[in-house]
Amino acid sequence: MAEEKRDFYEVLGVQKGASEDEIKKAYRQLAKKYHPDLNPGDAEAERKFKEVNEAYEILSDAQKRARYDQFGHAGVDPNYGAGGTGYGGFGGAGGFDFGDLGDIFEGFFGGGFGGGSSRRANPNAPRRGGDLHSSCTISFFEACKGVKREIEVTKYESCPDCHGSGAASGTEAQTCSECGGSGQTRVTQRTPLGTISSTRTCPKCGGRGKIVTSPCKKCGGNGQVRVKRKIEVNIPAGIDDGQTIAVRGQGDQGINGGPPGDLNITVSVRPDTLFKRDGYDIWCEIPLTFSQAALGDELVVPTIDGKVKYTIPEGTQPGTVFRLKGKGVPAVNGRGRGDQYVEVTVEIPKGLSKAQKESLRNFENLLTEEKQYTKRKGFFEKLKDMFE
Repeated sequence: MAEEKRDFYEVLGVQKGASEDEIKKAYRQLAKKYHPDLNPGDAEAERKFKEVNEAYEILSDAQKRARYDQFGHAGVDPNYGAGGTGYGGFGGAGGFDFGDLGDIFEGFFGGGFGGGSSRRANPNAPRRGGDLHSSCTISFFEACKGVKREIEVTKYESCPDCHGSGAASGTEAQTCSECGGSGQTRVTQRTPLGTISSTRTCPKCGGRGKIVTSPCKKCGGNGQVRVKRKIEVNIPAGIDDGQTIAVRGQGDQGINGGPPGDLNITVSVRPDTLFKRDGYDIWCEIPLTFSQAALGDELVVPTIDGKVKYTIPEGTQPGTVFRLKGKGVPAVNGRGRGDQYVEVTVEIPKGLSKAQKESLRNFENLLTEEKQYTKRKGFFEKLKDMFE
């Protein structure tokens, strides 16, 4: 008995008619919530993380989502349920072929009910494998510098026992006698408007063109098995929080010799306590003492490349921003990098002793508004003009 799965829309907490953006937003929130890096040793969180990824893998793919909406889990997982075609019994020898109705309508009106035989995809044609989706969390510095990560995924690969044929060792799949290996049969129907000929999926082989009389025990005759793989991924320098990178060819294996799908990884970046990012620019804040701001000083400024020296002039005001050109985040495409902006604040000393207070008052008495407090002088002049 196959394990009962939850509805994929329920897993992501969205309605069945949800848009692509709603599905993507729900996935990102849940992937962050249950990510193993944020829940070390929590088996339940790991289970939910895998469940969320599986749901997003199906619902983010238009074709897979359409099959899931029509047939449920059996439409997207051939191993789900008790044997059969993998579509809950529809489309087999005893099922109703909706394609026939489409062929009839196309014969008279040139199209319409789901497409006719002239546009029907060849079931034996090579088909690209499905894309996989995963996520990972990295630090601020790893995002700026680039990093390698090992991602574990579950994917479809060719069965190692039968090498994708679906037949047990020592046996071979036989060409279907009903369709001659084409995967389709021609049907002639009598209608009130005359005799109509159409093609439909072969009911004997299910469109495969071959019949496996002795199915492989490992894959059940499907030719593919789900396996866990650890894939080393290069996350480029400059990646930002929420961005997705594609690893080509690391998705599910293709069908009938088709190319494999891709592995899409959504990256979450942990915020840093010192730096903040704005596009490819970096911002940080440095506190100065009253003396440093008044007299000027040579500062040691932290950057993602290490420490650099910067000389601030005397009389530097709170909120002054200076730029370190080319000290920001590298562009993902490798073309240049942003700048670093440093904002200075002036920290006013607290808990002064009596002697310190007296010295500060004596110092204050030596200052004049005309030379040392130009902003203060201008403010009171404006205030005086206002009331006069």
